[in-house]
Amino acid sequence: MSFCAAAGGTRMEIGSLVKIVLLAAAPVSELRGAIPYGILVAKLPVMEVFAFSLLGNFLPIIPLFFGIQSFLNWLGRFRYTRKFALWFIARTKNRAAIIECYEAVGLALFVAVPLPMTGAWTGIVAASLFKIKFRYAVLAVVVGVFIAGLIVTGLTLTGSELFHLLYKK
Repeated sequence: MSFCAAAGGTRMEIGSLVKIVLLAAAPVSELRGAIPYGILVAKLPVMEVFAFSLLGNFLPIIPLFFGIQSFLNWLGRFRYTRKFALWFIARTKNRAAIIECYEAVGLALFVAVPLPMTGAWTGIVAASLFKIKFRYAVLAVVVGVFIAGLIVTGLTLTGSELFHLLYKK
């Protein structure tokens, strides 16, 4: 019995699920790109797409929280990357004023808004920069990602239905 059959899916479905996890784990797309891809392009069941998008978006949270400060410090040691490191820190702090003010609750709200540069990556980096305790930061990001996932799923399904209603053949 093949891995695909044992997992209960075809090779194409498993390949699409891997793509969803990778898209959700990527800093640019996160689940804001993974959910529409899974529902509209891969045509997979909504609950599977939602679950695998959450999984992918959760994967980088812990390594980022503990590694971002060291990575940015390391970048700051080199003349060619110092400017980027300083820009990244300043941009994150500027965009994350709600986190500085309301800490974990602000972090959850920041991550929950499904707009560019407000996802788990930026949120966990901001939590690390603002020295929010690990357990509060992770819980807030998980809650924010879940809410963002619900919003993106709802918008994707609504947009798809509206498109089909307007452009019915």
